[in-house]
Amino acid sequence: MAAAALNLPSLSSSPSPSLSHPTHFLPTPLSLSSKSLPKSHSFHSHSLPKPLLVAAAKSPISHFFSDDDSDDKPREECGVVGIYGDHEASRLCYLALHALQHRGQEGAGIVSVNDDVLQSVTGVGLVSEVFNQTKLDQLPGDSAIGHVRYSTAGASMLKNVQPFVAGYRFGSVGVAHNGNLVNYGSLRAKLEDSGSIFNTSSDTEVVLHLIAISKQRPFLLRIVDACEQLEGAYSMVFITEDKLVAVRDPYGFRPLVMGRRSNGSVVFASETCALDLIEATYDREVFPGEVLVVDKNGIQSLCLMAHPQPKSCIFEHIYFALPNSVVFGRSVYESRRAFGEILATEAPVDCDVVIAVPDSGVVAALGYAAKAGVAFQQGLIRSHYVGRTFIEPSQRIRDFGVKLKLSPVRAVLEGKRVVVVDDSIVRGTTSSKIVRLLKEAGAKEVHMRIASPPIIGSCYYGVDTPSAEELISNRMSVDEIREFIGCDSLAFLPFDSLTKLLGNDSSNFCYACFSGNYPVEPREIKVKRVGDFVDDGLNGSLESIDGGWVQANRHQNLENHLKVEKVGGV
Repeated sequence: MAAAALNLPSLSSSPSPSLSHPTHFLPTPLSLSSKSLPKSHSFHSHSLPKPLLVAAAKSPISHFFSDDDSDDKPREECGVVGIYGDHEASRLCYLALHALQHRGQEGAGIVSVNDDVLQSVTGVGLVSEVFNQTKLDQLPGDSAIGHVRYSTAGASMLKNVQPFVAGYRFGSVGVAHNGNLVNYGSLRAKLEDSGSIFNTSSDTEVVLHLIAISKQRPFLLRIVDACEQLEGAYSMVFITEDKLVAVRDPYGFRPLVMGRRSNGSVVFASETCALDLIEATYDREVFPGEVLVVDKNGIQSLCLMAHPQPKSCIFEHIYFALPNSVVFGRSVYESRRAFGEILATEAPVDCDVVIAVPDSGVVAALGYAAKAGVAFQQGLIRSHYVGRTFIEPSQRIRDFGVKLKLSPVRAVLEGKRVVVVDDSIVRGTTSSKIVRLLKEAGAKEVHMRIASPPIIGSCYYGVDTPSAEELISNRMSVDEIREFIGCDSLAFLPFDSLTKLLGNDSSNFCYACFSGNYPVEPREIKVKRVGDFVDDGLNGSLESIDGGWVQANRHQNLENHLKVEKVGGV
């Protein structure tokens, strides 16, 4: 097919040494050739997708426990924000992204609208590294969307940094996406078969193509038409010349809230902590399956589709969200404190001091200490200034990566029976090093208490987790894990106690990482070679994950020595 179905401009500039780049998108209508879209082709068809692209597993299982691993945590893959009706929209967006920085540190971007022109600045790095006064001056207008991203996948991270902006025959549209589409492969294959050209490896780009080819009118219905074809997790904000749109998938996997500032401007964000910083008052959640459109006529709400029972991500309360946020209608702080109290009640142990693995274990540790009647102290100090790269001395230092980030306080630990509370154990490598650090600092006993149930399954809904084969709780019993990490006792938050705490809301959460039962079947996944970037990105090169892709049957065992690579849209 000679003609492309969609003439999308480059969603970002080519990789360059510069940290960030501005791009202006004129709303010049671009034609969609009817010849490029055969009438016989249906984008709602349920034909089997092309074979998936997966990478051959080359690394041995022993590589999972490399000494180079220094951050054994799942990673939330992004945060989004949208603002309408404020003359300082881009600056407020910039501040809101600061508040959401914990959701992604690899890249950031903002798109604003001024005089019917969408203007974009995106870059690799932290929000403070990407934006300065000069960059923000290039983003005038009274509406804007923003995005922070975590990902180490792809040879060009800059190309995949959101928000994406594209022109089509009725104008321009920008999008920022939190989540992951499990049917990305088949959607992209259908679009490419019809002549569409893709500029990134992000599943978010699929959404732009679906909007552009939709036959629906007006723009709101084009979004609904596109989203009806998506499977998986998505909390998205869109911006056009005159509208701001927020949409959440029917299961409500990822959070998205709405607030208002005193001047009447409307704000959408992944967490309420972003509203707090810019003095916006929390209004409500965007409901699962809802599309909200904000324009000069006010706010319009539309139900995306008949949605099933919500399945919100429980890990938002365990690890991802900030403690000062309200997520899915519940205080994150109160949830974590309650997790610690449950651990103290159901897994008590004689101890002299309670400490936390900072920062995510602190609130649960406070709950444990209060319930146990034992003092909470700072036994581990976290350095917040460790960059993405470092120079290790030629004489190898054991547990170097962990020691860069965590320093034990001997005065708190020496001669003490210590309870150390962490939010989760993923592969167990970091936990073993923390136990060793504490004992080397003089701790008499180390008792690990984990404020979540054992993680036995990978996440396919917008969280970067290892394959099930790499998850230590999927391969070992609690006692075997205790022996592996070297602590004197180990206890996890009981799953039944977690659901009991959630009460009537318990059925509204997704527990796939604890149970292996997935609300949306992960039928198509792009995966990486085992061992590639299983640490926190401190080792290895981006180039090492390119090439070597082979075809595999879509029904193969996805847990067989493979690691999920989130393909953008994060």
